[in-house]
Amino acid sequence: MSGLGKGLTVKRCLTFATGLVECLCFSGAVFGWASLVFVLKTEGYFSSLCVNTTGVNATQVLDCSGQDEQFSLVFTIASFMNNFLTLPNGFLFDRFGTTVARLLGICLYTLGSLMLALSTAAFSNLLFPAISLLAVGGILFLMTNMQVGNLFGARRSTIITLYNGAFDSSSALFLVIKLLHEAGVSLRASFLFLCACSVLHLLRTFFLLPRKHIPYPLPDEYTYGITCGKSKTLSLEQTKDNGNAQKTREETLLNTDDPVKQEKSFRECLMSRLFVLHLLWLSVMQLRHYLFIGTLNPMLERLTEGEPSLVSQYINAFAITQLCGVLCAPWNGLIFDRHKGKPCAAGESEQQADLHASILSLFLTALQCVLFSVCAATPYLPLQYLTFILQVLNRSFLYGGNAAFLSVAFPSCHFGKLYGLVGALSAVFSVLQYPLFALVNGPLGGDPLYVNVGLALLSLLAFIHPLSVLLHCRSLASQRAISASS
Repeated sequence: MSGLGKGLTVKRCLTFATGLVECLCFSGAVFGWASLVFVLKTEGYFSSLCVNTTGVNATQVLDCSGQDEQFSLVFTIASFMNNFLTLPNGFLFDRFGTTVARLLGICLYTLGSLMLALSTAAFSNLLFPAISLLAVGGILFLMTNMQVGNLFGARRSTIITLYNGAFDSSSALFLVIKLLHEAGVSLRASFLFLCACSVLHLLRTFFLLPRKHIPYPLPDEYTYGITCGKSKTLSLEQTKDNGNAQKTREETLLNTDDPVKQEKSFRECLMSRLFVLHLLWLSVMQLRHYLFIGTLNPMLERLTEGEPSLVSQYINAFAITQLCGVLCAPWNGLIFDRHKGKPCAAGESEQQADLHASILSLFLTALQCVLFSVCAATPYLPLQYLTFILQVLNRSFLYGGNAAFLSVAFPSCHFGKLYGLVGALSAVFSVLQYPLFALVNGPLGGDPLYVNVGLALLSLLAFIHPLSVLLHCRSLASQRAISASS
């Protein structure tokens, strides 16, 4: 291997490793909301909404359902913004490239961290913009990192799902902040430290990522970063062949907006059955996860009969299991990539083989969600440990599988837009979590059993998508057989 080749390999491995750390430590922190809520309650955020009520035997009981509802609203808005704004963010990423998208993400994440550092119980409403900014900035980190999978062709889906698993595991960041708070470190100090970490994000943006996009398939000796950009690669090729023809060929390879073959238009992708059913698949399961995270604290308070130490124990257990997301997600990627290196069937394209390999992943994800929903609907406290395990397993499969499926089922030139659109439309569906929470707190008297049973039944709709992909693949196989025989 030449010195240039070794340098490229080292740089690509460094890009992968730092991207994994970035996703693991920052991108999905907002989904550790349950841990942060526990700290915010001890700090007195929204405590003015707690009222004294008359309980059994005329005893005075502190009713904090109004406080819980406000915290749920904060998370509902943040999770909505996290998904809905992936649509404009996807267009921004596709149109202007990596550097612009990441600079926006870094600004939003830093501003959100700063607002949380400056918030107090007297200014509890700062939580609304702060958590939303953290969520949107974090998803931009993930979106710009997923293209790193293009650097490792045969393991592309594995790396995409690994990064999504790291995104899930980063929810443990709020557990770290909770444990630091219990050890005497203030919330302000923790979030000011997160602000300072923006310097690392900036360095990675300019030195370890391209200005535009990482193409797929990857051209030979493709380089990126501030020290060895596209111009250097072109110069090397020109020197080798001593002509303008090679320069033109290389520029065409490096331009990801010029497909080699006729690709589907964005509109055709949008109107396809695969896209519509994939949107349903994601929306149904995402609503189940968002409602679970947003109602975890009040659910545990009900099951533990309000014992703070027991609630804290289960919150810590939930947050620790989130760390396993980064371990679970690669298994989904291996399911996607299990056919790599094997010859395709006669007349079958690589894209069709990738699509066929996705069926097992889509089915297992739907099955996990049903099992998770059944456990969550069972009002038995020790069973919640199993619920936590199934939740993190399903969530890592869900988001990793979402990105991997979009990357194999549709042209790469539309990935950012489709990823953003799926996120935006599923966000509209996820807004249902707030009225469902209000239903539990109001007419259902705090008992979520009926809502949980309803969501478990709703999760069965997720099985439609893998069945549809299976029928689509069989239809393509039948068309190839007819073409071969004619």
